[in-house]
Amino acid sequence: MDISYILNELGEDRSAYFNAVAPPIFQTSNFACKTVAEMRFALEHEAEVDFYTRGNNPTVDMLEKKLAALEGTEHAIAFGSGIAAVTAAVISRVKAGDHVVCVKKPYTWTNKLMNHFLPRFGVEVTMVDGADPQNFSQAMQENTVLIYLESPNSFTFELQDIAAITAMAKERGITTVIDNSFASPLFQNPAAMGVDLVVHSATKYIGGHSDVMGGVVCGSREMINQIFETEYMTLGAVLSPNDAWLLLRGLRTLPVRMERIAQTTRQVVAYLQQRHEVEEIIWPFLPSHPQYHLAKKQMRNNTGQFTIRLRTDHIEEVDRFCDSLQHFLMAASWGGHESLIYPAAASYKSGNYKSALPFTLVRFYIGLEDPEYLIRDLEQAFGKMRG
Repeated sequence: MDISYILNELGEDRSAYFNAVAPPIFQTSNFACKTVAEMRFALEHEAEVDFYTRGNNPTVDMLEKKLAALEGTEHAIAFGSGIAAVTAAVISRVKAGDHVVCVKKPYTWTNKLMNHFLPRFGVEVTMVDGADPQNFSQAMQENTVLIYLESPNSFTFELQDIAAITAMAKERGITTVIDNSFASPLFQNPAAMGVDLVVHSATKYIGGHSDVMGGVVCGSREMINQIFETEYMTLGAVLSPNDAWLLLRGLRTLPVRMERIAQTTRQVVAYLQQRHEVEEIIWPFLPSHPQYHLAKKQMRNNTGQFTIRLRTDHIEEVDRFCDSLQHFLMAASWGGHESLIYPAAASYKSGNYKSALPFTLVRFYIGLEDPEYLIRDLEQAFGKMRG
């Protein structure tokens, strides 16, 4: 299916809303029925019709159709946040007494889900180094029902060999779930490599403007309908029509944004390679990266996230470098038009507390600014790093 068709036409019927070029926001909680028979049908087929916006809504439906097509899956379901989508996908496949194998160092709240939430309900979780597919095989038990991947990982960007892991999982009837937010549906399609459920934080690249929260789960119609009828309708972490409209707006420009971000990131990384203050650049698309060939195999292009390790033994110098940046905002999320940093040093608190990550790490996200503009900012910040 052509990407231009998906982004501009799929799921849209302009004749149904006065031939408006931009689809309307169906800002309604309810949809009326004309007869008892019609209402009876709606109640019996709530996954398929617009009856109550907590279930389906025309604006949200458009978004879901486009996201499923971008990921190459039969169906999709949208949530109010990325972690809501992650949680629904995971808990839809587990019950008390089951075992989950999860890649180490996932997104913070995914880690909380795996290590604090699921064990409260009798689900055992084993965390493994995802760089070697055999680690997943060795961690599997007779009661293993789910493998959770995040490729690349959130901060240090380790990859997993998606096709190898899903092949092992299918041999044993184990469901696979992956967070594909890093790559976007344009640059990586895990379903084509055998993954059952593909999750995105739509807050990131899909929205693209840092003004909306959302999440999506893509998969087979059977699996998505199961989530709809249980976790989605029961827990109610739904996406509002207004937020769905903002995400639709973001999708229109996704290809041009991703290409610009990819190009600028390559230029910024090339500059950072020349800086003595940078001890290491953690980015799967560097030829020196140990998983470079896997990155090139699984992803069609680089995106805007990478991490640097500053060459210093003093946290004060890390703070000074980060505080001196004028055009990189310091924020937790990414995927919008603005460039950002997230310093691991921010997690180092008073007393004996230590982060799991070295304080010398700074995660970067490259937005839509001119590369020269960003490089000049880095130049002056390095100049102030030593005091």
